[in-house]
Amino acid sequence: MREQQLAAGWARELEAVAARIGAFVTHPQPRARVGRFLGSTLAGGGRRNGWQLAEAAHEATPYGMQRLVASAAWDVAGVRDDLRAYVRESLGDRDGVLIVDETGF
Repeated sequence: MREQQLAAGWARELEAVAARIGAFVTHPQPRARVGRFLGSTLAGGGRRNGWQLAEAAHEATPYGMQRLVASAAWDVAGVRDDLRAYVRESLGDRDGVLIVDETGF
């Protein structure tokens, strides 16, 4: 029961983040795909290619995911600024420091 509540909470939070990011995507079709893309990339299993992302998102081909990443019209700076605000709201602490590097540790 507790695991179901946690999973439901994470799903709601992922939907909220997808909606925040989606607000910066110009066209409705790629905007709708943002949540499926996030869910597919966060589903685990290590690195994924376009076919694997599409499969995890229940899409027939990878072309929509590829278009989202490669050529969809969206406000990159707006997403960055909004996600920074989201992280500060969610994880922020007056004395906190977030360090991200490419090592994955």
